[in-house]
Amino acid sequence: MEQTIEQKLKALYELQTVHTKIDRIRQVRGELPMEVADLEDDVAGLETRIQKIKNELDDLEDEIVTRKNLIKDSQANIKKYEAQLNEVKNNREYDAISKEIEIQGLDIQVSEKKIREFGYEITSKTTIFEKAQADLDARRADLDAKKEELGTITAETEKEETELTAAAEKAQENIEERLLIAYSRLRKNAKNGLAVVTIQRDSCSGCFNQIPPQRQSDIRQRKKIIVCEHCGRILVGEVMALEEEQA
Repeated sequence: MEQTIEQKLKALYELQTVHTKIDRIRQVRGELPMEVADLEDDVAGLETRIQKIKNELDDLEDEIVTRKNLIKDSQANIKKYEAQLNEVKNNREYDAISKEIEIQGLDIQVSEKKIREFGYEITSKTTIFEKAQADLDARRADLDAKKEELGTITAETEKEETELTAAAEKAQENIEERLLIAYSRLRKNAKNGLAVVTIQRDSCSGCFNQIPPQRQSDIRQRKKIIVCEHCGRILVGEVMALEEEQA
């Protein structure tokens, strides 16, 4: 059996009423889901950065150990060459061994210089590491607080939202596809999610523009679906709205 215009309007208004309740629940959550997601991204980014710095510090420590071992090797070689100097038989051998001792000494100087440079770099990176770790701790604390807040709100409203979502799906079954598509498009384009609105103080309660008396009369008669000339929202009379609220 085909629905009357009045039945179609009532079905649309009922669906809008349910969706408005769902919207209000989600407004309570506000920006919390996005804030949680942003903080999770911040934490992940800081964790990656901290791990990178830690790897760099480990590499620098390894470089220092390597350089210290090279110094020990060079010192051992110098002792060996100095012992050989006592056994040289000519100037050529003496000069060759002396040159080796000089080279080993230069290698020690280079390694000592590198160790100092690595030490400065470690100090600098450690400061950066500690700052990043402090930032990470603060972000984690913020994230935990936001998650707890979101969890509390979600727990309080989850049951109601589930019931309302089911009610919205049921209400949609009573609306023909053409009207449902139009309704969904209007709702998507409206900042407040209102696709079906009432007349209040002779005006559209969606955009607050005045509605001519004759048009108001046509709306109250419920004989055709009428949209606001200014915002395109579907209009229903105050009496219908009141009837639905009391139903």
